[in-house]
Amino acid sequence: MTAPPRIVVTRALPAKTLEPLRAAGSVWVSPHDRPLAPGELRDAVRGADAVISMLSDRIDDSVLDAAGSGLRIVANTAVGYDNVDVPALARRGVVATNTPGVLVDATADLTMALLLAVTRRVAEGDRLIRSGAAWSWDISFMLGTGLQGKQLGIIGYGHIGKAVATRAAAFGMRVVHHSRRPTPGTDAVPLDELLATSDVVSLHCPLTTETRHLIDAGALRAMKREAFLINTARGPIVDEAALAEALSEGRIAGAGLDVYEHEPEVHERLRTLGNVVLAPHLGSATVETRTRMAELAVENVVAVLSGRPAPTPVSVLSC
Repeated sequence: MTAPPRIVVTRALPAKTLEPLRAAGSVWVSPHDRPLAPGELRDAVRGADAVISMLSDRIDDSVLDAAGSGLRIVANTAVGYDNVDVPALARRGVVATNTPGVLVDATADLTMALLLAVTRRVAEGDRLIRSGAAWSWDISFMLGTGLQGKQLGIIGYGHIGKAVATRAAAFGMRVVHHSRRPTPGTDAVPLDELLATSDVVSLHCPLTTETRHLIDAGALRAMKREAFLINTARGPIVDEAALAEALSEGRIAGAGLDVYEHEPEVHERLRTLGNVVLAPHLGSATVETRTRMAELAVENVVAVLSGRPAPTPVSVLSC
């Protein structure tokens, strides 16, 4: 009798989303409420036919070697897949998938939340109230920055970037954008122009070799002193040390960050600055979105194990 496919889930998913997996094979779910260490991950995937991974899991040759020749799919529960060595999977005939589309609105909403929180000093005000310090209203008390008539520069004009543009327009902002694949007939501008002219710069590009530290000391110097930086994409797109220095010296006005260069660690200086709002990777963190992400990862696994094409494969050409 043929053994059922072994399916490894590297971190717990909503219970109801696991039901189709259990019907498709033998399911192992990590019992740990944390990312698996590299050695634990290699041990977990031994003999696996399918792996559902998280963005905190580095899926590379060492993991693929541990899994063995029976591995058929790695389903990454994220829209980004910089943690997965897609070419290595392709060389072994292993399907790579992600969860695109389902987290567009949630991430765009959080982008606007961070933008408003830092420009209107919401987090600073919250800390003031909680501290118990004396305060009173006056005409110049905790003044922030309005958005109407200001320019939003979006770096990475995919689905999330476009959704942010729609929301920003409702606040009366002008939108320009820069992308590795320019969209004809739109307000696309060169990167240097976007940095120099935008009142808010928002990052929505994937993490690649070209975009790592795209926002470095030079890029921050190119921005307006009164400009704000928002990052809900990937942490290493920003040089955190350079950002902390720019914020502390007043070379830009503030930042709103949901992702970090060495996540979950955050640069020490960023944690001490009042002009930066820090969120713990909440871009997709709604019940509806995270559930749908899990469902889509499961759908990819069930499809491949059933001999059908994956609904959302990642092509090596996309990397």
